[in-house]
Amino acid sequence: MALATFIVAGFIDKFELVVESRPDSIDRDIKIKVDTRLSYINVTRVELVFITKLRQKLSVFLSLAYSNSMPRGSRDPLTESRVIGDVLDSFTRSIALRVSYGTREVNNGVELKPSHVVNQPRVDIGGDDLRTFYTLVMVDPDAPSPSDPNLREYVHWMVTDIPATTGASFGQEVMCYESPRPTVGIHRFVFVLFRQLGRQTVYAPGWRQNFNTGEFAELYNLGQPVAAVYFNCQRESGSGGRRA
Repeated sequence: MALATFIVAGFIDKFELVVESRPDSIDRDIKIKVDTRLSYINVTRVELVFITKLRQKLSVFLSLAYSNSMPRGSRDPLTESRVIGDVLDSFTRSIALRVSYGTREVNNGVELKPSHVVNQPRVDIGGDDLRTFYTLVMVDPDAPSPSDPNLREYVHWMVTDIPATTGASFGQEVMCYESPRPTVGIHRFVFVLFRQLGRQTVYAPGWRQNFNTGEFAELYNLGQPVAAVYFNCQRESGSGGRRA
């Protein structure tokens, strides 16, 4: 009996898909369990094709499951926070995007302190083909202050040429990570993922301030985002404040 194991990047955890097949049969027993360990086992070409197709379907399924997990009648957190509007147009999420600072995972609207985000985060993306590349952009639409964002958008990080199924560490960092240090009010820090037309087709802007994500996407024919997530951050001694 041949055993094939691979990891599908999920939204809350990593899902391990175990596929078992007998040489004399095309029947396969499939089961999914949560696991954080990586396993690599040789598989036949037929099994690999089967796994790749199943992985693609699972990625879409998990995306839809995540979107549908919100209570009926609730609004999309990206819309509620005005990330849709201030930074992005409405889009359909189609790729898994997982961002974490150490043990702290970035979920829409979570509050992180500046001391939590000093070092660049770990970013894992989904997909199913290593020949497909993505661009990750991290921006602050509330710079220098939510009441007067005259530097909107401020780029904190940009990584291009990230192969599908990998992470930002496998891409090309074209703008180094600048840790958030808000001084006034609550700032939104937004991670946006785009699918590239090909490798080495996206380049860094000339400066960080007054960046426009939509115009950037149009310039490099990136289309609509495939994923996005944001967190809130304010000065360590901050006591809140409206995002006016």
